[in-house]
Amino acid sequence: MAKKKVISIENRIPKLKEARKKKANKRLIFYLLLFFILISVIVYLQSPLSDVNNITVEGNDLVDKKTIVKLSEITTKDNMWNLELDEMEEKISDLSPIKEVTVKRNLPRTVNISVKEYVRVGYVKENGHFIPILENGQLLKNHTVEIPNGDAPILSGWEENSTYLSEMTQELRNVKPSLAAQISEIHWVPEETNPYTIQLFMNNGQEVVASIRDFSEKIQVYPSIASQIDPDKEGVIHIDVGAFFVPYDQEKSGDQEEINEGRETEGEADNGTEG
Repeated sequence: MAKKKVISIENRIPKLKEARKKKANKRLIFYLLLFFILISVIVYLQSPLSDVNNITVEGNDLVDKKTIVKLSEITTKDNMWNLELDEMEEKISDLSPIKEVTVKRNLPRTVNISVKEYVRVGYVKENGHFIPILENGQLLKNHTVEIPNGDAPILSGWEENSTYLSEMTQELRNVKPSLAAQISEIHWVPEETNPYTIQLFMNNGQEVVASIRDFSEKIQVYPSIASQIDPDKEGVIHIDVGAFFVPYDQEKSGDQEEINEGRETEGEADNGTEG
């Protein structure tokens, strides 16, 4: 029997051989690219190109940028990928005014520190300076100011770190900024029957007696009440129990004017309430 000559498929189909060659070339190119990418990453991580070049701080008001950056211990010699972000956040959050902090990498070479501070709700005067009070009741003795900028009332007669001061600051936190800005001073004047009694002096010269408890809710009616009082009359607005006005010249006699706590129309507000 004559032997049959075997012909390979590659010789029979030249296109198949060419296709295999192209596939092998593509695979080679892929591996070369992957190799160069890995080399580039290693060079980047080991070179100054991955060092911190810029540090940004946002959300700070009571604490300056330099203090925050110094506490984070970040320097321009640090490698972006060697930073312990959680540890930095913990260190920065130790600052009294800081409520929340987030540290993030912002590629290629920036670190962003975002902070949220406790709200300043008042000031306490001490040794000729004013100490800011935060919403959590803390006094920022290292952040004194010569003159308050009018963004919060001055608190007088309060015991430092007392429960009453803490409750008052929490109530102030819930007062609308536009309304809080109308309050000049808040004095704690505890009575035997009610240790929560407070006395307010408003920027327009009016005096208000209220209670720490539910203060943020009851003070909301003040604008409506004040608009009903004759501007020529001076006295005390009471919003602690009910709502009434006692002129100074009638305090001893105990006379008082009942006041409607609801919002008045513009016309009614202009007429006032006659006693």
